Amino acid sequence: MIRLSDLALPLDHGPDALEAAIVDRLGLTPGALERFTVVRRGNDARKKTAIKLVYVIDLVVRDEAAVLARHADDSHVRPTPDTSYRFPVRAPAGYGGERPVVIGAGPCGVMAALILAQMGLKPIIIERGKAVRERTKDTWGLWRRSELKPESNVQFGEGGAGTFSDGKLYSRIKDPRHLSRKVLTEFVKAGAPEDILTEAHPHIGTFRLVTMVMSIRETIESLGGEYRFETRVEDFAIETTADGGRELAGLHLSDGSYLPARHVICAVGHSARDTFHALHDRGVFVEAKPFAIGVRIEHPQSWIDRARYGPNAGNKVLGAAAYALSHRASNGRTVYSFCMCPGGRVVAATSEEGRVVTNGMSQYSRAEFNANSGLVVDIDPVRDYPGGPLAGIDFQRKWESLAFTAGGSNYRAPGQKVGDLLAGRPSSGDFGAVVPSYQPGVTLTDLSLCLPDFVIAAIREALPVFGRQIKDYDHPDVVLTGVEARTSSPVRFTRGADFQSLNTRGLYPAGEGAGYAGGILSAAVDGIKVAEALAADLLG
Repeated sequence: MIRLSDLALPLDHGPDALEAAIVDRLGLTPGALERFTVVRRGNDARKKTAIKLVYVIDLVVRDEAAVLARHADDSHVRPTPDTSYRFPVRAPAGYGGERPVVIGAGPCGVMAALILAQMGLKPIIIERGKAVRERTKDTWGLWRRSELKPESNVQFGEGGAGTFSDGKLYSRIKDPRHLSRKVLTEFVKAGAPEDILTEAHPHIGTFRLVTMVMSIRETIESLGGEYRFETRVEDFAIETTADGGRELAGLHLSDGSYLPARHVICAVGHSARDTFHALHDRGVFVEAKPFAIGVRIEHPQSWIDRARYGPNAGNKVLGAAAYALSHRASNGRTVYSFCMCPGGRVVAATSEEGRVVTNGMSQYSRAEFNANSGLVVDIDPVRDYPGGPLAGIDFQRKWESLAFTAGGSNYRAPGQKVGDLLAGRPSSGDFGAVVPSYQPGVTLTDLSLCLPDFVIAAIREALPVFGRQIKDYDHPDVVLTGVEARTSSPVRFTRGADFQSLNTRGLYPAGEGAGYAGGILSAAVDGIKVAEALAADLLG
């Protein structure tokens, strides 16, 4: 089979144009093309009046060797890579040995548990939050009634933080083994739309993520896995080995029980601050890592569509437009868009009382009125929060607490209009052309009350720059909502080549919380890698 990439056709091409373009591109004789499959479809919108669809195609031809030889110098014509997944090890039939434990049922933990279950190892999944349906009700309680449940919210519960997001399923990670294909295939089996296998920038959306997570749980349980919801790991039992090393022995759980466990994947997500402290207190190696802090910025989606697609705005094939922006400010800080959610809303994402945190969310349709994105500034441990590996947690909490106060101390979020921020004055009165979507509501104020001065300065410099790239990006009525403080984990539980903690055998730090992923797909891929390493060690 041959893979043909970078095949561009007009946006409005007909149903037979793709086959004709393949034949023409490869110089095939009539009848030589036996069949083809679309592997990926993206778009090239650099010329708004002549947008093109760009395809990657797998095809079968007569005399494949001759075609490949004829195009040997063309990097876009190559043999199709083998993207099938193969388990590196499997438990023997009827396995009754040690059961691995997975802490956390977010994208990383769920995929790790699925792989372990498919290998026959019958994992135990410990999740501090609730099952996804009950968790969804609790999350709506914060959004609608300002009632926070610290163990059941956007951050904690089955599906993890990714459940209440745009459900983006693309990543820039290096993936030579095509593990992302395994992830996407399993998601489709669980009910995700099949187009995630072919779209260049696939997404699922919150509602579909909920049902998909439930389906994966049913699969894991059918293979002998066990979920324990509303159960938090309070402490880690670590023993000293004969050679003076450290080895995980078990877990102390919030229900008062002790779970013996010598192979544990820790996939707790970037907001499990109490777990970070428990691991640090037990001497598990941890170091501070960079993250970012800023705001959510909202525009009417129609503005972004027009700026990106011009006269083709609203085309169903293109869907809601997205963007990615970056600017190096004069104060040495990088300002960039983060987790852009077309046709979505800004959501309350705190997991701690007395704090305000924002995030973005979209449904699969991306049909809501506003587009939103994080607009964040890089934070560096050495420069911004010296004081130990967990100092970033205190840094985040400081600004989240100030945001709670600035918003009115009732989980409303502080907001400011772009025109006022650029002029250096607080916002007040009514909203203009842009009405923010955050619930339980936005209080217009001065965001300098709840963000570092260098963040405000960098964003103030970047907005006009971005406005020259996307028309009306810096419109005076555009709303900034604070604070976006949990872009990624502020810590890294460093691991070795065997995926185990540098100094604690049997503990496998994984995913976003451990500092090894950023987003649903990269976290899920990391879950596969860690599960494979654990299984290889467990089965010898």
